[in-house]
Amino acid sequence: MIAVVDYRAGNLTSVMKALDHLGVNAVVTRDPEVVATADKIILPGVGHFSGTAILEKTGLRAAIMRRIEQGAPFLGICVGMQWMFESSEEAPASRGLGLFSGGCERFPENVKSPHVGWNSLTWQNGSRLFQGVPSGAYMYFTHSYRAPVVAASVARCEYGGEFCAAVEQGNLFGVQFHPEKSGATGLKLLENFCRLSC
Repeated sequence: MIAVVDYRAGNLTSVMKALDHLGVNAVVTRDPEVVATADKIILPGVGHFSGTAILEKTGLRAAIMRRIEQGAPFLGICVGMQWMFESSEEAPASRGLGLFSGGCERFPENVKSPHVGWNSLTWQNGSRLFQGVPSGAYMYFTHSYRAPVVAASVARCEYGGEFCAAVEQGNLFGVQFHPEKSGATGLKLLENFCRLSC
């Protein structure tokens, strides 16, 4: 069973529609006990970095971190991926999950922000998340802040400079774009995650 975490601001409907299309057993939940027993966890995007406070107050953060430590595959989408880092300029007082070092920054003033629309990616061979996704594929983005390129970055995107489009390390996966809104290529990526065994 895949737990899709409901923190009261995520893009739950589109994510669940995509998972239903793939025939995946998934449930939307705010219950830490459900998250603590899930086979996999998806933290969907849309919202503000300060939303991590809701994860903290509801006990969801502790449940997520415990399952990650136990080896359950975890996928963060959009701000869900940004939460995997330590911090963000969007909410300096809020702490991320700290799964990767560094903080997210706002796009520079010389480009339109938010970054909305389709953009192509470059990614590393060997990524389990991007297996079978055609080279140069376009994904759908909508965000005003960007994550730094780190050692775990497996995909990058160019917009006002290079930024991290996806991370992958062990049982940790994150994407800045919205696979649930990225057509067949996005569905392929979600399918790859759902079939993982870490």
